[in-house]
Amino acid sequence: MTVITRFAPSPTGYLHIGGARTALFNYLFAKHYGGRYLLRIEDTDKQRSTEDAIEAIFEGLNWLGLEGDEPAIYQSHNINRHKQVANELAASGAAYYCYLSPAEIETLRAENKQDGTPFRSPWRVPSYNGDKNQKPVLRLRMPDENDTIIDDLVQGKVSVANKQLDDLVLMRSDETPTYMLAVVVDDYDMGITHIIRGDDHLNNAIRQTKIYNALNWKPPIFGHIPLIHGTDGSKLSKRHGATGVDAYKNMGIYSDAMNNYLARLGWSHGDDEYFSLTQAISWFDGRSIGKSPARFDMQKLISVNAYWLNKQSAANLYEQILSHHHQKPNKPISSAFEARFNKLHPHLTKRASIISELSSQIDYLIYDGAPEIDSDVKALITDDSCAILKSFCDIVDKTPLDADAFQSFMNSWLAEKGLKMKDLGIPLRIVLTGNKSAPALFDLIHSLGFDEVKYRIDQICN
Repeated sequence: MTVITRFAPSPTGYLHIGGARTALFNYLFAKHYGGRYLLRIEDTDKQRSTEDAIEAIFEGLNWLGLEGDEPAIYQSHNINRHKQVANELAASGAAYYCYLSPAEIETLRAENKQDGTPFRSPWRVPSYNGDKNQKPVLRLRMPDENDTIIDDLVQGKVSVANKQLDDLVLMRSDETPTYMLAVVVDDYDMGITHIIRGDDHLNNAIRQTKIYNALNWKPPIFGHIPLIHGTDGSKLSKRHGATGVDAYKNMGIYSDAMNNYLARLGWSHGDDEYFSLTQAISWFDGRSIGKSPARFDMQKLISVNAYWLNKQSAANLYEQILSHHHQKPNKPISSAFEARFNKLHPHLTKRASIISELSSQIDYLIYDGAPEIDSDVKALITDDSCAILKSFCDIVDKTPLDADAFQSFMNSWLAEKGLKMKDLGIPLRIVLTGNKSAPALFDLIHSLGFDEVKYRIDQICN
């Protein structure tokens, strides 16, 4: 059997974190078994579905590398097929037309609630002779005996007594199919063998199984994964941070990092913390998915992203910085920026977790001349510190090009002047970078070059 999975979002908004994880799990499962991973856009709700949302979903999936193996199917294109199957169910007696008015349905539901019984329309009895003034809906005739059992990949064996299930609507009175019917027909026609989705669909799976049974179709194998919660244990929402994957992309989160992190939300492979999509494919066999809700932790995602940032080449990071950098008006990017960055990048990546953060930290490399210095930091540049910096200008181009030799040279020079390293180091870092915290002086000086170091000192201290 060829494994075929699908991701079937409703295009009513962006691709959120939960949807992205569902897509990822279906992708990994299919690829692990050498199968196919398909996409279906469930756009039958025309009032809420938008082209912008569809485009956002595709962009998010493409960014994550989770585009389908075939062009996406649109559920709205299959309406005639849904109607055909509905007619077959009606003709076989597995479904029946219900002419109850809204008021009658409300009354009957109130009685069901009081009695603790499922909804059963009197129209399910063929001999019932009621008023047919209403446009009917088509309902599935649920059996009253036995149980419906699902062997779920995640939840294990799930059993529900059929006598607890409502006679669900398959076709509305306007002859449009309900989600329950459309999803079954589409999954069957697409040849879907396995469906991995949120456990909020577990009740749907029981009812959809009854539709498969009524059609004499083999149901797919289900795997219902717990939903993602926030760090406070409540259902993930906007207040826990940005929930559309496009927002994380714009922040500078890497797709490798997002996939790595999402895979770990509810699934694990031993103690492996960082892994590629290829590695995840080799491991993801449908086991080791937890039954408890995973918690989305923004700080953990940033930590994972830091790992992937450190794996980037200097050339890739340089291009990424340029794309994220907001250029200052009337201030051209230095022609020396790339060379400066290449010399310093191993030290810079240790200080940043996302590319946007890194980009914002290195204006002193991007532009020539003295950096912008906040007033509280600039206050540390006193007349005494400027005197030390000017004295340093006289010997900066004589400093060795070896880190150990540089340190020995500086120790001797400082001792000769009766100074400590902090007397020079703090003001020099501020003058060169705008901050007290910066890479080691040796690396900083030799990435900027002697002339630029002198120029910046001269700008600040004259």
